[in-house]
Amino acid sequence: MGSLRHVVEDCEGILQVFSDGSIFRLDNIDHFNIPVQDDGSVIWKDSPFDKTNHLHLRLYKPAAAAASKLPVVYYFHGGGFCVGSRTWPNFHNCCLRLASGLQALVVAPDYRLAPEHRLPAAVEDAVCAMEWLMCEGLSENPDSWLCEGVDFDRVFVIGDSSGGNMAHHMAVQLGPGSPELDPVRIRGYILLAPFFGGTVRTKSEAEGQPEPLLNLDILDRFWRLSVPVGETPDHPLANPFGPTSTTLEPVKLDPILVIAGGSELMKDRVEDYARRLKELGKEIEYYEFEGKQHGFFTNEPYSDVSDKVLQLIKNFMSEHSD
Repeated sequence: MGSLRHVVEDCEGILQVFSDGSIFRLDNIDHFNIPVQDDGSVIWKDSPFDKTNHLHLRLYKPAAAAASKLPVVYYFHGGGFCVGSRTWPNFHNCCLRLASGLQALVVAPDYRLAPEHRLPAAVEDAVCAMEWLMCEGLSENPDSWLCEGVDFDRVFVIGDSSGGNMAHHMAVQLGPGSPELDPVRIRGYILLAPFFGGTVRTKSEAEGQPEPLLNLDILDRFWRLSVPVGETPDHPLANPFGPTSTTLEPVKLDPILVIAGGSELMKDRVEDYARRLKELGKEIEYYEFEGKQHGFFTNEPYSDVSDKVLQLIKNFMSEHSD
């Protein structure tokens, strides 16, 4: 007689993997108790971008007409590659804030999640979402929000946590200015505490205090579920400086802005990423906010410290828009 079906991996009840391989995903996430902060200054709508994989994105734009063309900002949400959606209230609030604060058209795509779709699925979907914009730019009948008033020549990518990991791999794959996406031109990447891994613990991972939304068990679980079967967090898609990762020295990259909280478990890994790229001669800036934990901008986008983050992003976009 076989053993009873039981849970073998549990991501806070949002995602559960059972011993027979079946998976449960929670559709209703009201238990997060995060109110939507929509003051009407931004309008938004959903649109499909990959019918094969049933993927959608959410478009946000300022309600008031702009004096000049809007830059395009892509926002890839976090969730350890395993959970998350453009519809979650924290990500929705973050995109509302980005659209109003940056005076930009914000594009927030979903992507396939692990363990049903392990890496590199998420990275492939990120590129596919960018190709959607390229197709709209070339279309004789584009989405009405993209017909006029949008600057395809000024595109920036913001990646939050696992989205930051995806943004890094996009930057490597697409190269400076993203020539294969013409008329879309990516000008730079903003990585908010990018989710990178490794089999050797960093000091902040080994000695840091668990965060309310993140601890070592959750980090390890996300990597077990998201990297290809049989691989470790040193896989090149998890660790850009791992033992089997291709050297980034000859790779040309667009400018990168990296932001992290000083009390994040992943802080040392994020800081090391920025330092190594700088040593390789890449154009990269690193900013750390003392005492802040993982997701501080995304989960509290209207706070005083998030105002400072938004100003950093605005300065970065302005510097690299010429």
